[in-house]
Amino acid sequence: MTPTRPLRADAARNRELLLAAAADEFAERGLDASVADIARRAGVGKGTVFRHFATKDDLLAAIVLDRVEALNAVGERLLDAADPGAALLEFLTAAAHQRQQRDLSFLQEAGELSPEVTRVRSRMFHIVRTLVDRAREHGAVRADVTGADVILLMCAPNYVAGYVPDAPPDLWRRYLAIIFDGLRPEGAHALPHPPPPAP
Repeated sequence: MTPTRPLRADAARNRELLLAAAADEFAERGLDASVADIARRAGVGKGTVFRHFATKDDLLAAIVLDRVEALNAVGERLLDAADPGAALLEFLTAAAHQRQQRDLSFLQEAGELSPEVTRVRSRMFHIVRTLVDRAREHGAVRADVTGADVILLMCAPNYVAGYVPDAPPDLWRRYLAIIFDGLRPEGAHALPHPPPPAP
């Protein structure tokens, strides 16, 4: 296999511009956003888009990979943290902060875009489950909460704050704190339904 050559500085810059412009365009227009509009927002020609990404799905996949790999790097660093409860809260804070910077709800519609996307998402789910397991074993998380529960809650702080007109940019922190208090064992009541299967 021929090794991948590193991008030249200008090509790497164009790629980052395209990823940022595409994320903004998809956030505003959904998955119907056109390559022409993405190129215009990035200040490049359509040909430059297609030199980096053969299809719009390839561009979407690159956005997903960029975001999930960044979260995975945070999670990997926290897997052996001395305080598992604080580690889980730090990871959930990083996830919520990443979503707050840009509306990434369009990524939920993107589906499984490539085997690489599937791989990094699976790695993220494994990291979350491990963080939850460690926090639960150390008594920082209630015994009946699973990794699947926490994976489903990851988007909730921004989702809830998104319903508030002219919400302050850090309102998501209030709802993350409520969620995390609900994960703690102190004062917990039995949950009324079994957890969903692990993703």
